Amino acid sequence: PIIFPFLLQVKPQFESRASMNCGVFTAIVFKTQVVAGTMYFIKVQVSSSEYVHLKVFQSLPHENLGPSLVSFQTGKTRDDPLTYF
Repeated sequence: PIIFPFLLQVKPQFESRASMNCGVFTAIVFKTQVVAGTMYFIKVQVSSSEYVHLKVFQSLPHENLGPSLVSFQTGKTRDDPLTYF
């Protein structure tokens, strides 16, 4: 698993918007895209067999803003490729 310090900050945003309660929330793989900050595309395991793809924006440090869940895709498997969306 990959450790993202901000992943736990994003979890409640995801659970609220997806109407899910995740007992597991483990990052498996990620990609980044540099914009005015960094866009993270993260595959996250949310149960023993279910995965989601998250798109998270982290602003530049001087803006002093937390990570923001931009969008997500549910119903993914461990083998689904992580793509930019």
